[in-house]
Amino acid sequence: MRVHSFPPISDPASRVLILGSMPGKASLRAKQYYAHPQNAFWKIIGTLLELEAGAPYEVRVEALRACGIALWDVMKSCTRESSLDSDVVESSIVPNAFPSFLRSHPRIHTVCFNGPKAEESFQRHALPKLGALGDLAYYRLPSTSPAHASLSFAEKLAAWRTVLARI
Repeated sequence: MRVHSFPPISDPASRVLILGSMPGKASLRAKQYYAHPQNAFWKIIGTLLELEAGAPYEVRVEALRACGIALWDVMKSCTRESSLDSDVVESSIVPNAFPSFLRSHPRIHTVCFNGPKAEESFQRHALPKLGALGDLAYYRLPSTSPAHASLSFAEKLAAWRTVLARI
């Protein structure tokens, strides 16, 4: 099944870009980033930004923008049967338009990847098209997905503190 990502959450003053790979089925149904109840993304961001993780989605989104954090996915579309990154058909990946995005967000200096698939897909499908725009700091963070259970919440949170240090 062909799936499509969402528009970015951003502000022209964004300084850090967090990239996932592609929203899972729960997020696609809800039309919200990281909507799966067991995904730790909003709990981690809530802790880092001192924001209630259960706050309305619009409040959480505005908190990201206010702190200089942009949120997007590497893939504009891909073929995938489940929500798992391992099910993405590599040859089906169409990356988002990073050159135009970065030109319209010139203050972004850091890209944080939510897991290895986001980083690998960015390096393969997006970075080669960036040229000088790709001269940014890059950090792979542990996936917040419930499928990535090898790290505890505390370990994930500690690693994700990188985001705060960069904004």
